[in-house]
Amino acid sequence: MLVNMLRESRRRFPDKVAVDDGTWVLTYKRLTLLASVLRDVIRRESRCPRIGIMLPASAMFPATLFGTLWASRVAVPLNFLLAPDELTKVVEDAGLDLIVTTRHLEKISMELPAKSIFLEELSLKRRAMFAMLRRRPAPPETDPNDTAVILYTSGTTAEPKGVELTQSNLYRNAFDATHSLDMDANQRFLNVLPPFHVFGLTGAVIVPIALGASVFAIPRFSPVAVIKTVPAKQISVMMAIPSMYAALLKSKSAGPETFRSVSLAMSGGEPLSESVRAGFEERFGVTLRQGYGLTETSPIVAACSVRNHRVGTVGRPIRNTDVRLIDSEEREVPVGGDGEILVRGPGVMKGYYNKPEETKRVIDSDGWFHTGDIGRLDDDGYLAITGRLKEMLIIGGENVFPREIESVLESFEGVLQAAVIGVPDDLRGEAPVAFVIAQEGAEVSEQALRSHAKRLLAGFKVPKRIVIRDDLPTGPTGKILKRHLTPP
Repeated sequence: MLVNMLRESRRRFPDKVAVDDGTWVLTYKRLTLLASVLRDVIRRESRCPRIGIMLPASAMFPATLFGTLWASRVAVPLNFLLAPDELTKVVEDAGLDLIVTTRHLEKISMELPAKSIFLEELSLKRRAMFAMLRRRPAPPETDPNDTAVILYTSGTTAEPKGVELTQSNLYRNAFDATHSLDMDANQRFLNVLPPFHVFGLTGAVIVPIALGASVFAIPRFSPVAVIKTVPAKQISVMMAIPSMYAALLKSKSAGPETFRSVSLAMSGGEPLSESVRAGFEERFGVTLRQGYGLTETSPIVAACSVRNHRVGTVGRPIRNTDVRLIDSEEREVPVGGDGEILVRGPGVMKGYYNKPEETKRVIDSDGWFHTGDIGRLDDDGYLAITGRLKEMLIIGGENVFPREIESVLESFEGVLQAAVIGVPDDLRGEAPVAFVIAQEGAEVSEQALRSHAKRLLAGFKVPKRIVIRDDLPTGPTGKILKRHLTPP
């Protein structure tokens, strides 16, 4: 399915730029050719049914991904930002014997229990020249339920967990998302997301190829590179996480003209603060539209489009995807009430790799995936994310979701982002503690924030402490790592 998707875009747009990373500029014809070359390399170098890919956002990532699929292998994108010991657990769990990577990542690749081949040493241009003289290999015969990719969601834990996404999962999620977001082949995508994360894999690699659109990749996110690339390449679609948008908002070198070409700026991966959303619109004239998804759902569940957008929500479920909310007794939650988000549709994963019991715990007999996220649906079907079950605090017997407190703190003028955790409390069992990043030049004090919170929150929800910092610990995609937040 997926290889044929690439070949179809090559048939329709052979000479159109598929992906440009500043080093390689690949048309659809050349991308397909390189994928077939890498298919031959992979078949020769390994007989393992799973192949590791350790590459940043780049032209070589889709070439290697589709080369792996063309070789009838499962692609396992590897998070090169993990420590070697953490990444070793992933490599061992997936049973990899080969990793396709680059010399830039040689240091970490040499510490992993698998053979590495480096793209720079494969003489790809010479191989491509010879490949042009031969008939291109036929696409593999695939079943829609064949696993295409395994993405690891918890490589930093003792037990890494691989999410098996099928050919059909990724193919249908891409096309359903592009339909719901009114995208077409004329889009010009900016790719700043790591491809080992499902947001980057689907949103910035598979979706553009499904459309036959062009992608301009920045291997390592930096505000300077984004500010330079967007107007130069007339980017129309940006996909990023809120922390990236916050970094762009801090930049002094960008103005309204920088993002004038952008018609769709999607935000996902973590909650978007009101201050970042409003600040981006006020300064750059760009509306940040939220979406919602998980690795286990390929990932897109819901998204705000240009035509269907409601501030404070992640939009409506995309085509062919159903969402329902249940309470702790598994009863349907009425409109306007909070409940756990359940998802059913063609994007729901095949399961956790080699973990059938864990799979059964999250996908019920009717095919509903239990996300662990808390949400609220309004009368028009727009979904708002209001918390997460695992982050829920119990304060004096009351359930409190950190996101509610974070939203209130982020509504205070001068606050860029907030993160709330729970700490033990002798009187109430738990108490909230907040960590806040102020906008550059803003005067924000704990006392002022506490007064603001008291006006808008019940007394037991007001943070016990509010710590103002210059930054917060983040993971590979920029998401705030609350487990690393330590109260003073």
